[in-house]
Amino acid sequence: MKKETIAPYLFLLPAIVGLGMFKLYPVLSGLRQSFYAPAFLQASETFIGLKNYISLFTDPVFWSSLKISLLFNLFVNPIQIFLAFMLALLLNSKLKHIGIFRGIHFVPVAVSIPTACILWNIMLSPEQGVVNSVLVGLGLEPQPFLTGSKQALASIIGIATWKGVGYWAIFLLAGLQEVPESLYEASSMDGASRFEQFKQVTFPMMKRSLTFVAVSVTVSNFLLFSPMYILTQGGPEHSTNVLMLESYNSAFLYSDTGRASAIVIILLLMTLCIVALQFKFLKAKH
Repeated sequence: MKKETIAPYLFLLPAIVGLGMFKLYPVLSGLRQSFYAPAFLQASETFIGLKNYISLFTDPVFWSSLKISLLFNLFVNPIQIFLAFMLALLLNSKLKHIGIFRGIHFVPVAVSIPTACILWNIMLSPEQGVVNSVLVGLGLEPQPFLTGSKQALASIIGIATWKGVGYWAIFLLAGLQEVPESLYEASSMDGASRFEQFKQVTFPMMKRSLTFVAVSVTVSNFLLFSPMYILTQGGPEHSTNVLMLESYNSAFLYSDTGRASAIVIILLLMTLCIVALQFKFLKAKH
């Protein structure tokens, strides 16, 4: 075989090995684990076939977690994508001192998730939180943001949005800066308004970037569980118990690795289906 033929594969080899070790192997290991149940007395595992999956489909806690995961993603994904796009448009504008604003908008991204959760837990505290202090100052009732079953999920959606919008806006900003200026100049000569330029030029040219962000946001938020774990522990009344948190609790709280792996495999298949639909409907035509 010629050197020119082998060379590309040699360059790709480290990436392929890394992909196999850190992506494919954990998935296959999790799939295998989902067919086993721990046998503590023998300090081994017992093959039980599909019993973990059958048990999940008859478990009301699993269905409740599935419903909460879907509800969480139904709201947080469109909100994050829309706000990130609006923020990217603002960051791309030629305003005075826009460089300072570009730096400030990245502050939430630089804060780690545990630190952000602790800060928001203090600010949303029912007794001494600054948000409830402002509400009381305005003559309103203090709200149980993280302690009320009707508000906890919405509060976590808000925190996740605050943390994620700036990060996703960076990718969209890069996409906006790749749109050729000549297209805007040509549309201006044709008498197009700013809205028509956005509709006919900006949005179609941003489809690739939006598809990437939509897929990444979906995967990221389906796997998100640290805010629920740190802020609410899945409560109150299981109102924030998403599938990833239920899997974590099954593995590390109840030592049922088979059930935890089965939940992750179901979550993986569900995410793949949604991502496939996103690729189908958001595919760019240019």
